[in-house]
Amino acid sequence: MMEIRNLGEEYIGKDLYQIIISNPHKNSDISKVKIRPIMLKEILFFQVTEYKGAQVFHENYDKEKLIERIEEYLQNNFKQMELTCTTMQATVLISKKGKVTIKKKQIQAERQVDLSHNKVKKYILQEGTLVPFLVDLGVQTKEGKIVRSNYDKFRQINRYLEFIADIMPNFPEDRPINIIDFGCGKSYLTFALYYYMKILCKRDIQVIGLDLKEKVIEDCNTLAVRYGYDKLKFVTGDVSSYAGEGNVDMVVTLHACDTATDYAIEKAIKWGAKVIFTVPCCQHEVNMQISNEKLQPLLKYGLIKERMSALITDAIRANLLEEQGYQVQVMEFIDMEHTPKNILIRAVKEKEGKGKCTGIDELTKSLHVRNTLQELITAGKGILE
Repeated sequence: MMEIRNLGEEYIGKDLYQIIISNPHKNSDISKVKIRPIMLKEILFFQVTEYKGAQVFHENYDKEKLIERIEEYLQNNFKQMELTCTTMQATVLISKKGKVTIKKKQIQAERQVDLSHNKVKKYILQEGTLVPFLVDLGVQTKEGKIVRSNYDKFRQINRYLEFIADIMPNFPEDRPINIIDFGCGKSYLTFALYYYMKILCKRDIQVIGLDLKEKVIEDCNTLAVRYGYDKLKFVTGDVSSYAGEGNVDMVVTLHACDTATDYAIEKAIKWGAKVIFTVPCCQHEVNMQISNEKLQPLLKYGLIKERMSALITDAIRANLLEEQGYQVQVMEFIDMEHTPKNILIRAVKEKEGKGKCTGIDELTKSLHVRNTLQELITAGKGILE
């Protein structure tokens, strides 16, 4: 664990934004750990928050004790850590054999560190700053105040933009960034993405929103013109038959229904998109097929079968993306109490593919299921080939 200690010695200090330790071992009673710097009586400490089931525990450490605690976490409880400073992010992965891999990248949009003990959440979109699409959405008043009944939507938008901020260094700086949002619907997150990347980050972007509903597309285009978003347009079309716009850097599909998510992912892979964001919805396909004698005590309950099928579908998609050369993270999009459809699959293209993921074919055969993305990749002869 010397690599972990060296990383901590170099980057844990006032410039630390946060540390998230995740991917627990099967026998770990701690599901996740968050760490942030705080100032107590003008002395720098680090607040460690442990999540154990429905309970949350806090404890403060100095730097040396914190590094020791992190080493314990990664030796005994977890396989992954993300350390984020104001201008740098490091990802630490621990293999089954204990091998430590550390990947570092620069963060383009510098984060501000809040050292206060009683931390007030700082959002990318701040209350008091007037944002036109938030007013039309009913999230914000014309005076810039957040409408309390829509505060959950305000949090969701900001959570989405935090995910976007993390992957900004993966985009080219010498040409426009091309983004396609499949199944954009009323597009409030599409407008949020455009506002953040174009208005706040001053990046040269072109965004296309695609949806089947003509009236929705017409309304979205009207709003884009009203806001002066000249590099944002919306078109009517189906994901499965959409031909594309040439060089695509990012594909977004939020709550695209059932296999529409698979078609969007397959197109993103074919285009060589650097980033894929998908929040799957209505995963009926596996639910209609799944059959396994040993799992029958679970599958006989409709609700449990439905939720298992959704998780299995997303796990298959994540593994297939890894096969195609993407670094994949499966994360919570928003809190479960707001919607059960809260899994975000974020995939970032790496230089080389990882090859066949062990166990996926065996898994699908044992469950008697076949996923559309599997079929599309097989029809495309593996895409990478």
